[in-house]
Amino acid sequence: MEFIELVSRRRSCRKFINKPVEREKIIKCVEAARLAPSACNAQPWKFIVIDGNDAAELKGKVVHEATKNIYRFSKAILQSAPVIIVVIADKPSFLSKVGSLIRNTNFYLLDIGIACEHLVLQATELGLGSCYIGWFNESGVKKVLNVPKNMSIPLLICLGYPDEGYTSSDRVRLLARSDLRKALDEILSFNKPLS
Repeated sequence: MEFIELVSRRRSCRKFINKPVEREKIIKCVEAARLAPSACNAQPWKFIVIDGNDAAELKGKVVHEATKNIYRFSKAILQSAPVIIVVIADKPSFLSKVGSLIRNTNFYLLDIGIACEHLVLQATELGLGSCYIGWFNESGVKKVLNVPKNMSIPLLICLGYPDEGYTSSDRVRLLARSDLRKALDEILSFNKPLS
């Protein structure tokens, strides 16, 4: 498949069928993330994969903590996903940290974004659905997974075989439609300042 087709096929999957994801496919996805570029080659990422029936208790605890109180919106998606990948941001390197201060940009978060997009694009190529979850109770998940205080969890990624028969609410369907993307001429200009 051509790259532009791969990018067009990738969408946020909010319901998965009850089918385990093969470990080889999960490893291939994380390998794609591992190969991502990062500022100063800091590679500020770690991934905890929660999958399979033997992890049902751990998954239950993570979902419970992640979706407490105001974070309930993500509960159905997380429960439906056969795989939850917990993305951990490690401490940025000294050079990356200095660059971040000078530019007022958190380069490690850009690095995490690039790595995670590699992961979900690889998942798409393998026939898997994925969904980024950024709205969750981070402190609860950190506690369950014993993540040190100096590390953060910017994202959870749900992974699995998509339920093709699933129809979400009209609002979510409208928000996710690729034909509602801005037109190219709205975001692109050559050789002229913004007007």
